[in-house]
Amino acid sequence: MGINIIQLNESHIAQSAELIRQSFKTVADKFGLSIKNAPTNAAFLQDGKLLEDLSSGITMFGLFENSTQLGFMALKRKDKDTLYLEELAVLPDFRHKGYGGLLLDYARDYVKSLQGSKISIGIIYENIILLQWYEKYGFKIAGIKQFSHLPFTVCFLSLHI
Repeated sequence: MGINIIQLNESHIAQSAELIRQSFKTVADKFGLSIKNAPTNAAFLQDGKLLEDLSSGITMFGLFENSTQLGFMALKRKDKDTLYLEELAVLPDFRHKGYGGLLLDYARDYVKSLQGSKISIGIIYENIILLQWYEKYGFKIAGIKQFSHLPFTVCFLSLHI
């Protein structure tokens, strides 16, 4: 079984966008999110938006088992020290097998290679299972905020490395 994490390019956009939609759909369904009440949720991501993000300099990675993409994540530089982790996703049928942890380990090493010292992410605060998963990897709550346009509370997490 060959597991690789590679930096993605334009040729991976359609496959990655579909993976992200499938992965985030489970969360959207669980929390009653729709394109109407949460249009920016990754469950409704359009291929063109992902391509825009790539073109803007956001670095994207895919986790592959042999030649099949099972996971995705993006890292966006906020400042000299901090990178945002965005759209960390593992296909639902492949969760709980350690792939998400492999992506987080890779993100940590990548941020270190850029002389960064912090990874930040925003998640749905009500998603207790996901919150506990990130905390298991050393992330700490940095803030909690309710936005009037979102049907959930956003929890900001950070990991100092």
